Amino acid sequence: MLCFIEPSVPDQLVADAGRLRQVVINLLGNAIKFTEKGEVFLSVALESGLQERPLLHFAIRDTGIGIPADKQDLIFSSFEQADSSTTRKYGGTGLGLAICRSIVKMMSGRIWVESKPGEGSTFHFTATFGMGPLAVVETSLAQSSELQGLPALVVDDSATNRYILEKILSHWRMKPVLVDSGQAGIVIATHAKNSGKNFALILVDEDMPEMSGLEFVHHFRLDPTFSNATVMMLTSPGQTSTRLRDLGITHHVTKPISQTELLRTVLKLVGGAAQPEPLSADPVHQECETPRHILLAEDNIINQKVAVALLQRLGHSVVVAANGQKALQALEREVFDLILMDVQMPEMDGFAATAAIRSQERITGAHISIIAMTAHAMKGDRERCLGAGMDDYISNQDLKAAIQRVASHPLSQSASR
Repeated sequence: MLCFIEPSVPDQLVADAGRLRQVVINLLGNAIKFTEKGEVFLSVALESGLQERPLLHFAIRDTGIGIPADKQDLIFSSFEQADSSTTRKYGGTGLGLAICRSIVKMMSGRIWVESKPGEGSTFHFTATFGMGPLAVVETSLAQSSELQGLPALVVDDSATNRYILEKILSHWRMKPVLVDSGQAGIVIATHAKNSGKNFALILVDEDMPEMSGLEFVHHFRLDPTFSNATVMMLTSPGQTSTRLRDLGITHHVTKPISQTELLRTVLKLVGGAAQPEPLSADPVHQECETPRHILLAEDNIINQKVAVALLQRLGHSVVVAANGQKALQALEREVFDLILMDVQMPEMDGFAATAAIRSQERITGAHISIIAMTAHAMKGDRERCLGAGMDDYISNQDLKAAIQRVASHPLSQSASR
């Protein structure tokens, strides 16, 4: 998930933020739902710069299943989807795009899609805004002499992310050099060192093939002449490793990258504006008595974000699986202390996933606690969940209490994992 707002977009605009957010979240949610691998990229640009009525162009590009040309007009009609099997596999009613079209029309804009089956889709929409009051522009800090001409190395396998970072850093008058792998980053950094032109800042993606960001930094740190280089890690939500601090990485930025957050962190690191803050500088962070490694099986994007945020604030680590099948795959890769299992998910629901887990445990003798999650507290739901082999049941505000209940019992795991 990547995001880039062009520098030409005004910093303050007047609009119905709630309705705009509704359109963006709907389009992003659809893009993520229909994209099994690859990326989702949100871009925002200034379409026309009328003095008091700027027109912005939003584009949400994915690498998903795509939409046939003869179906592209139908999807904006109420309760229509491109394929009758879509609802069965992915969920949803098809109403969302019709609502988006109505909202965009009220914002004096239009919405359309460009797509090819198997190659992904790009949903576009425009919207007209009013200009906000003149205010101090946050990014004006980037024009300080501390950043001008500063050499920076970007190590990221994603071409889109390299494009975004090049645009941002160049706008701040820095001099970025971009490479697509850890191995290439080491070659470039070594060459720069031998030329007496060390990089002042290195931005490295944590999740890369062949050589991960952590492996890159470990290899990089083996050469003592690089010890003074400032390294910032680009991480995915919920994947921050405790090894970052061990490798001398005091700061990280979570993707999708916020330009404001990135700017503040870069100024702090290279400008010496303040001492490094802890990696988890969350003012509402609450330590739990026993941190747990939790598998969250949940298909709804918003529910995922809420649950992950709450669990991390309680001190737990979280891995997200979008359905029951992906949860089973995650269990094959690593050991978890407990599972939060949504009952209703596409492809494989929570009941089927629980049955598969308990069937395997009858062979291994292990037992992992499974907490069922449902959107509504209906009569008989708790009994059905417990009867299916789940250990507990929650419907809304009871997440923390449920974790404490199962955490009070010893958790056993298969020794073969």
